Amino acid sequence: MKGQDPMPNTCPSASNGDSKASWDDSKDIHDNVGSAKKPKSPKPENAVTIAVSSRVLFRTEKEQKVFEQKGIEEYLRYQVEHENEPFAPGPAFAFVKALETVNSRLRELYPDSEELFDIVLVTYNHAHVGVRLINTINYHRIAAATMFMPEKQIEVSETQLRVAFDGDAVLFSDESERIFKAHGLDKFFEHERENENRLLDHGPLKGFLEVLGKLQKKFYAKGHRLDCPIRTYLVTARSAASSGIRALKTLRAWGLETDEALFLAGAPKGPMLEKIRPHIYFDDQMFHVEGAVEMGAIAAHVPYGIAQKYPHKKSTNAGK
Repeated sequence: MKGQDPMPNTCPSASNGDSKASWDDSKDIHDNVGSAKKPKSPKPENAVTIAVSSRVLFRTEKEQKVFEQKGIEEYLRYQVEHENEPFAPGPAFAFVKALETVNSRLRELYPDSEELFDIVLVTYNHAHVGVRLINTINYHRIAAATMFMPEKQIEVSETQLRVAFDGDAVLFSDESERIFKAHGLDKFFEHERENENRLLDHGPLKGFLEVLGKLQKKFYAKGHRLDCPIRTYLVTARSAASSGIRALKTLRAWGLETDEALFLAGAPKGPMLEKIRPHIYFDDQMFHVEGAVEMGAIAAHVPYGIAQKYPHKKSTNAGK
């Protein structure tokens, strides 16, 4: 899996606090402490947790090469020797900085707000590597979906968070996609016309768009619509004229909106993503994920819906 760290801590004879046994012991102690003595969690109750792998947050190619060519012991020795040298920013660095910009501006407008992003650094590395990761986090002054990393990344904003979503099987259910896969494009268009005023069911990423929309409205309420640090996009291969209206009516009925709705009528999504430069793009089809990555965008695969059973073939797919 891309974005996964090179070496989980699997040493059977030692524990650095990451093992299940260590966690269970700590949990038992915590649960047996009186409720009045339990420490209060520093995480805001309504925070949105964003988990980011260390290998997409920082550049670790050199260290990975040491691990692959010289083995685990030399890899750990190298990390200890270089623990005061911070890793360079990786593909997801600007994404995290944009999240922190949103947090900072929210705190300015709403000092007591708990509706923030909680950024969690996920790593399966050895504890020796953890020292260097912590040093890097402190150096860059940051708080720490499977991402696919492009070899050559497009430049993205660190002051405005941009998130792009596919429609069917991402924001919406795969109901319409099933019609397209089973009966073809003409039946798909007919189905969408007949059901124009019937709402699509929600998909797996609807909740994330809701959270982003809720945070956007907090900025709008203070007069910051035009310079809002969050911007959302619907990027779909649906056609605006023949099948886009149902998608827009569904979003409106849900009380949701995207800043831009881009209907590509089956055209490749990569060039459009290169233009809008999102920090992350969500799609259920690996064909579109790979196309986005080829253009330098960070894309996340959403393994949901009929497309997982019938992968995209290189032909027109205007149903998505």
